[in-house]
Amino acid sequence: MLLSKLHNAYSDARLYINNTFWILADKLLMMGITFLVMVFVARYLGPEQYGLLAYAITLASILSVAGHMGLSGLVIREVVKKPESEAITLGTAFVLKLAGVIVGYIALLVYALLYEGTSGTAFYLILIAGSMILFKPFDVIEFRFHAYVQAKYVSLARLISLCISSAVNVAFVIAGASLVFFAFANVLQAILGAFFLVVIFYYQSRQSIGQWRFNGQRARELFSQGWIVYLGTFFAIIYMKIDQIMLRWLSSMDELGQYAVAAQLSEAWYFLPAAIVTTVFPKLIKLRQQNEQVFNQRLQQLFDLLFILAFIVAIIMTFFAEWFVVLFFGVEFAAAASILIVHIWAALFVFMRAAFSKWILIENVLIFSLITQGLGAVVNVFLNLLLIPEYGGMGAAYATVISYITASYFSLLIYAKTRKIFWMMTLAIVSPVRYLRTIRGLAR
Repeated sequence: MLLSKLHNAYSDARLYINNTFWILADKLLMMGITFLVMVFVARYLGPEQYGLLAYAITLASILSVAGHMGLSGLVIREVVKKPESEAITLGTAFVLKLAGVIVGYIALLVYALLYEGTSGTAFYLILIAGSMILFKPFDVIEFRFHAYVQAKYVSLARLISLCISSAVNVAFVIAGASLVFFAFANVLQAILGAFFLVVIFYYQSRQSIGQWRFNGQRARELFSQGWIVYLGTFFAIIYMKIDQIMLRWLSSMDELGQYAVAAQLSEAWYFLPAAIVTTVFPKLIKLRQQNEQVFNQRLQQLFDLLFILAFIVAIIMTFFAEWFVVLFFGVEFAAAASILIVHIWAALFVFMRAAFSKWILIENVLIFSLITQGLGAVVNVFLNLLLIPEYGGMGAAYATVISYITASYFSLLIYAKTRKIFWMMTLAIVSPVRYLRTIRGLAR
């Protein structure tokens, strides 16, 4: 009887389990390749030059939010609910994102001209690294695959592009290339990622992006729902990335290089919640429409799972950070270990935030994204101004953790509707104790 129930449960969830496996396998492999390349490049460039490269890439990441347009979850939701309008939804989203990234790239160039000038290496690094954002509109193909729970196609495109760009990075190290060449390698990855998404989309669906259609009415509908998420995403990228920009101006480039290594090692784990939540998102949409009680149960289980995973990651990285950093990056980057030990604890709330972000979309209460992310951005900037001049990278790490806790946990107490999620997260925080008691009860 029990085996029959387990088999039925697996049959029902097989599509989602397989999809999660593809995403996790892809992300783990990509994390491994990215880490090895980062070791090669960081050791070759040293803290100061690596810090300068990280600065340029971080600027590009911040301005890439201009192409987000708040459309990720909305496009997935629309394709799930209205598959017959897929071509219009994708075409409209593509045009909106394209308009956004063009504005973002122009803003990036203006920043580089005003604050870096044209005489230094930083200007050209920003110019080159920033061009990767021009290929962000092709992410709508990724949204389409996620809507149909077909992550393996996205994984394939991303993995091939990463392998090629990683080989180019290693070749640059072997050839003794200058710093600017490594910015080109990042752009190459973006170009190849877009190209392979287009090719795989055509062969899998027998459709081409030429069939997509822009619709003004659909654009207004998407943007009227997405602009709040759009602003929320802007604030999110601020409190996730502004620390590296502020280190550039309030501390030294060497300190930025140390922090960049620590932050990348910490943030590398953020693929876990993204993979899990992206996979179950379509199922959660349907559950919310069919049975709210079951939906709440599954949401609580999701929070529990995400917290436990984050807790395990944080414990492991705390105990092994120093050994890990010195072994792979050398004593030149030893200071990054202390920063990593602090920064990694932000994962507890980043992981749970991934589920909260999808709940916001499902419940169509997008204003909460804007409010919580905005509060996190304000707290992070304030704390960075306060802590970086005195404590450098360690100050930025503490500012990051505190701002994540503020934005993704305590801010949920402000409004009655989000207090339910606050208590779900609180239950998740004590989930190791809850599940341990359950296991002991079953053992008796």
